[in-house]
Amino acid sequence: MSLQQKIEELFARPSDQYGEEYFTAFEEFKKALNEGQMRAAEPDELSATGWKVNAWVKKGILLGFRIGRAEEMPPAGFQFRDKQTYPLKQIPAGQNVRVVPGGSSIRDGCYIGKNVTCMPPMYVNAGAYVDDGTMIDSHALVGSCAQIGKRCHLSAAAQIGGVLEPVGAMPVIIEDDVLVGGNCGVYEGTVVGKEAVLAAGAVVTGSTPVYDLVREAVYRREGDRPLMIPPGAVVVPGARAVTRGRGKEWALSLYAPVIIKYRDEKTDQAVRLEDLLR
Repeated sequence: MSLQQKIEELFARPSDQYGEEYFTAFEEFKKALNEGQMRAAEPDELSATGWKVNAWVKKGILLGFRIGRAEEMPPAGFQFRDKQTYPLKQIPAGQNVRVVPGGSSIRDGCYIGKNVTCMPPMYVNAGAYVDDGTMIDSHALVGSCAQIGKRCHLSAAAQIGGVLEPVGAMPVIIEDDVLVGGNCGVYEGTVVGKEAVLAAGAVVTGSTPVYDLVREAVYRREGDRPLMIPPGAVVVPGARAVTRGRGKEWALSLYAPVIIKYRDEKTDQAVRLEDLLR
């Protein structure tokens, strides 16, 4: 029986007692998550979104919560209680990952690539995938099953929402070389295309349309298709006027993310956000 078949069978089995087979399968599953051998979502050229969801992987993550019990966890002098199936992740020295002291936590059962930098305090939840060279800045969150590409920068207080349930739902996906500005929020399975820039304070969700001034288009979540931010788009916080009723009378406006330009192919990926938006 393959690992996927084991997880599917154990997840579907009704039980209030969990024998060794559960923990053996889950430890094998979690090892594969830690090593990046499996992901909650992965690139798929045949998909309209460029990604496919692996629902069985989400089932495995949920299984870990189901079978776990709360207990004391090391290290000594720093006390916390959590499910014993999700202790602190141990990162080999050869990966050259920097986790700076100051209250950061990386939950076991996620993938952290090489040369990732984690500034305190930050948090990465189980099921997440953070690829090589990415920086997770202070007070940033990478939610459960979120997929972060290579060389991304999640700025201070950025919130990358997790989508663990329903198991078939697309998690938030941040593709390669994306800059997520300070106090940004990305939620509800949004896909942010390669080299896009979310300016400080921008919030994108499945229920909020994005207005593209360059291409004169409006992007929305439609049915099973998630909200997709085009590659290279520069998104800033904006507003749109309420055009009828009391809202118009009171001159109210609603928040609206706006694409004001696209990164040029020759734009240095390390350019300062302020220069890019000038």
